[in-house]
Amino acid sequence: MKLNELRDNPGATKPRKRVGRGPGSGMGKTAGRGIKGQKSRSGVAINAYEGGQMPLYMRLPKRGFNKPNRKKFAVVNLGLLQKFIDAKKLDPKKEITEDVLLEAGVIRRKLDGVRVLAKGEITSKVKLSVTGASKAAIEAVEKAGGSLAVNSATAAE
Repeated sequence: MKLNELRDNPGATKPRKRVGRGPGSGMGKTAGRGIKGQKSRSGVAINAYEGGQMPLYMRLPKRGFNKPNRKKFAVVNLGLLQKFIDAKKLDPKKEITEDVLLEAGVIRRKLDGVRVLAKGEITSKVKLSVTGASKAAIEAVEKAGGSLAVNSATAAE
């Protein structure tokens, strides 16, 4: 097969419907929009309007709740920490705090604190001091011979 022999499947493309092109087309004069009224004009979109019937989005019950004072943590995975240690961007001998993580570029901003999660492997012996950590992350760090201190009592699980 050559490039000039490529063809679309039969029936895959149809010519576009040209409305308002005379009575012989079957879509002449009002172009299938009926006579007068809001919907016959151009530039009108009545989304979710159901002709006075209670719209679907109002018939469905409200669900959920967004806490206005919720805390947003910068998330750091153990695998990422190990990657930065291997790349010599973090020193495992010194204590790793949130400011150290920020300077090394592990996180962009602290938000309400830094939370360590257990995704990935950590092999280095590190001393971490962060706002929060998952139980699995604490276990993984201690298993590698390090320690993980959680500063805030409210963030710990």
